[in-house]
Amino acid sequence: MSLIKIIKPLIFASLCASSHYAIAQTKVIYNANGYTPLYKSKMQKGEIQQFSTLVIKDGKVVKIGDDKLKNSFPNAELIDAKGNTLLPGLVDAHGHVIGLGNNLSQLDLRGAKSVNEITDKLKKFAANKQGWIIGRGWNQELWHNTGFPTATDLDNVVNNQPVVLSRVDGHAIWVNSKVLELAGITAQTVAPNGGEIIKDEFGNPTGIFIDKAESLITQHMPAPSKQNISDSLDAAGEHLLSLGITSTHDAGIDKATWEVYKNRSELGNLPLRIVAMLSGASPDLKVMLKAGRYKDANDFMSIRSVKVYADGALGSRGAALIEEYADRAGHHGLMLETQEKLEELFTLSFKRGFSANTHAIGDKANQIVLDAYQNVFKKTGGILLRNRIEHAQIVTPDDIPRFKALKIIPSMQPVHATSDMHMAEQRLTDKQLSGAYAWQTFLQQGSVVAAGSDYPVELANPFDGLYSAITRMDHSQLPDSGWRASEILSREDALRAFTLGGAYAAHQEFKIGSLEQSKWADFILIDKDYFKVPVSEIYKTNVLQTWIAGTLRYKKDTTEQTIDK
Repeated sequence: MSLIKIIKPLIFASLCASSHYAIAQTKVIYNANGYTPLYKSKMQKGEIQQFSTLVIKDGKVVKIGDDKLKNSFPNAELIDAKGNTLLPGLVDAHGHVIGLGNNLSQLDLRGAKSVNEITDKLKKFAANKQGWIIGRGWNQELWHNTGFPTATDLDNVVNNQPVVLSRVDGHAIWVNSKVLELAGITAQTVAPNGGEIIKDEFGNPTGIFIDKAESLITQHMPAPSKQNISDSLDAAGEHLLSLGITSTHDAGIDKATWEVYKNRSELGNLPLRIVAMLSGASPDLKVMLKAGRYKDANDFMSIRSVKVYADGALGSRGAALIEEYADRAGHHGLMLETQEKLEELFTLSFKRGFSANTHAIGDKANQIVLDAYQNVFKKTGGILLRNRIEHAQIVTPDDIPRFKALKIIPSMQPVHATSDMHMAEQRLTDKQLSGAYAWQTFLQQGSVVAAGSDYPVELANPFDGLYSAITRMDHSQLPDSGWRASEILSREDALRAFTLGGAYAAHQEFKIGSLEQSKWADFILIDKDYFKVPVSEIYKTNVLQTWIAGTLRYKKDTTEQTIDK
């Protein structure tokens, strides 16, 4: 995992206290090693244009060209890029903003190699904590014993306070006995449809709740205040800016977050651009839909889609499969919604002008979601709303062409392939993997791939994602030549997926995603030449500056300590 010297973004607090709608004089960024993809109609592959000078006025791109260009703007503010590489601001097309902000202040268990390592961290974290102890990031696939842990493991460290630890993918939680007691969970408790309570040989709950069974626990947890949500937004924004992300798609927001987002948008103090999806699981969905689509004047906030959940995740064996799991006989995963319910949610969304962005990981889930889209398009319309399937990880080869036919955008996270590859080989047969993480196949058929990270499931660093897309290797450069290397992307296509791909998926390809005339001047300066550095160095890239609408939002301070991205 790569390191970065994280700093406090340039006067971050004051930036967030002032409007991002201020108009500035003409600025000329010169002496840059600039690259930008170029938008072409129907999102066909376009070339990468190089430049050394970027001219900005009123937050938008006036022109790009060579250094002679600056002579045409004698009254402009000149900013020397000092030969550093300049790229368009990166777009993360799938993340969880408030979850990331929360995660930065909660117990972080990512990368823990054993139950003992987790309980050691828990003991230290709980020493000065009162009330509920919340953490995230455990992954039993990294342990010597890859079976699920138990409440007893946690009781040995903390038994008088409720402890809730989310699996790295967010599709399972691990709790201690205090939580089981508070929630009234017994051997007689039945999991809701679309969920599973892991029980021992005697039928007693072990402390693991998968997918919709999580609600048996989460309904008893204290809800965050709007101030908590706003603070988490700022923490997440600060982190994302430091990684070169200028726009992010927030995959599933509840009503409280919806209200905070709109309020912050109206005040003009959002830390970065956000494309928010309403949570299809929210009891307030109809209320939010009735309010209509939302967009502010300067494209910092856009709300015009609904996040729908079809199945679980591969790591917790919740991804819905056509054939059984290779490592759990008779088990096919979990569909969180029936096809009938999916069609109902799609219809509800389309009638209000909202697109549907549907989580589907397993091949059965992807097939059912495609069927549901197809049926609703015939009855209601909505095919032109740029609907998406989020993840699209395991898809049968026969279903991949249906994405193009139905105009469904595959919203994919390259780092999932390199995180999942060893586990996926255990969970799935070679036949099931034949359409797995098939980025190149989607591109070759003409689908637009929108790339993201799924933070905080994965680290938010987009250069990890770019590296994974280009190599399909881990940071040790294994396996040789890459895992299922036929699906590797070129550097050009990977950058396009992390810029114009996400912009297109949000109906913003004429606003952001490339540094072309009249688009917002969202860009980053980095310390490595993305197109020339050895591929093994890409994930080590440091962001030096992040600009949104021609305003500096983050500047790296080299005096700070290095921390994990």
